[in-house]
Amino acid sequence: MAKALLGHIGGYDPRVLAEMRRLQQRVQDLETQLIRVQAENDALAAATRHGDSVLDGIDVPKAEPALT
Repeated sequence: MAKALLGHIGGYDPRVLAEMRRLQQRVQDLETQLIRVQAENDALAAATRHGDSVLDGIDVPKAEPALT
């Protein structure tokens, strides 16, 4: 009977294995993206602490009103 049950259960379903591989790859891609975004965030945070601002290069002699 045990042999019949094992035969009935069989091995792993190839579709499940393929889905598991796909999900593992997706997790790895997301981890890589997270590391990249964290590095970008750290660089931007460091730039703001040092006073390097993207807005420093914009010459605005007088503020313009939003509504006239």
